[in-house]
Amino acid sequence: MTGPADQPAAEPAGGSLGERPGRAGANLGGDSGGVLARVVREHAGRLAASLISLLGDFSAAEDLVQDAVEIALRRWPVEGIPERPQAWLYMVARRRGLDVLRRESNYRAKLAQLRWPEPQATDDRLRLIFTCCHPALAPAARIALTLRVVCGLSTAQIAAAFVVPEATVAQRITRAKKKIGQAGIPYRVPAAEELPERLASVLAVIYLLFNEGYLSSTPERARARDLVDDAEWLAALLAGLAPGEPEVGGLLALIRLHRARDAARFDEHGRLVLLADQDRSRWDHDAIEEATALLTGVARTHRRPGPYQLQAAIAACHAEARSFEDTDWAQILVLYDMLLHLAPSPVTRLHRAIALCRVHGAAAALAEVDALEHDLVSYGLWHATRAELLRELGEAEQARACDERALDLTANPAQQALLAERLTWN
Repeated sequence: MTGPADQPAAEPAGGSLGERPGRAGANLGGDSGGVLARVVREHAGRLAASLISLLGDFSAAEDLVQDAVEIALRRWPVEGIPERPQAWLYMVARRRGLDVLRRESNYRAKLAQLRWPEPQATDDRLRLIFTCCHPALAPAARIALTLRVVCGLSTAQIAAAFVVPEATVAQRITRAKKKIGQAGIPYRVPAAEELPERLASVLAVIYLLFNEGYLSSTPERARARDLVDDAEWLAALLAGLAPGEPEVGGLLALIRLHRARDAARFDEHGRLVLLADQDRSRWDHDAIEEATALLTGVARTHRRPGPYQLQAAIAACHAEARSFEDTDWAQILVLYDMLLHLAPSPVTRLHRAIALCRVHGAAAALAEVDALEHDLVSYGLWHATRAELLRELGEAEQARACDERALDLTANPAQQALLAERLTWN
């Protein structure tokens, strides 16, 4: 994390809103858009990475991917979804490249070599992430560009993660693309001595990717397991690349601790289950033990806790509690204080207010939340948290108004359903 703007809109501790190939042949009409969206989410980054590795041109490779997507949008509803949609996109991108660049023999020769990347070529996406996170780019621009191009998130999803307007994110991405071309940034994983200056941005990308998968910011789905899988895979790959970096281990432990309770986060109807109400017998306690051991080993070896280690420690406090009532909220509050000292942000202060409520009461927490109005007035979770505190203080009418505003600002269908249910309480 590189500063307040880079803090993600993640699930607060105990907070108020809780928390791959297609079908062949048949003309599936409207369903083709959904399949294409999934294929793009899961494969666009890998496709772009493979194109860039041979073209050596960031913008040209991205343009080829976008051209292929646009052609699919026109043809799949009419012709049906290909048996291997990701390979279809790849071949169209290759052919489009030959058409567009046919006068440039060097590019043509490179494009002629392209093959659909084999699954074992697992380092292309990480290499592209490091390329996008070059120190020549501004920190926020690095992260936004990587999330858009490599991870396939939309501008709206990235804006939700940064809690900034979409136009701001779009400008950052445009400037970063130009900078990469102008600066001639090489497509490679940096040497060991270059890793530290890029590592914070790479970690932030993986963290934000995980958050978007864990609780989506879009109306299409409540969560995205493919993004969560990607985030854990990239974090593990990064841990192998930089085994001595404590924050890498901290991030991997954080992801695995949250994943360990995935089975209890939604009910059979897809409704969000708050942390206080989750059936802890459904949590993966072996995974919790392994992730906690990873975190403990990192802490003992390095003794310099960073933001991801602290967030993992907060997650471990929740995961190790036998019940919600047994949660060590005082310890969580201390960990949040340490986290704010290292990486201050309004969203982290909002999360801390939940722990503050458990330790010092709703009135103290509400005062803290109210102080964040200027920074988070457009953030749905701020209004939902405020509603919960007001309701606890007996201010039902004000709480209802806050829940209504939170519902207006929330896109996630599971969160919307929870807010709508709360509006029936008074």
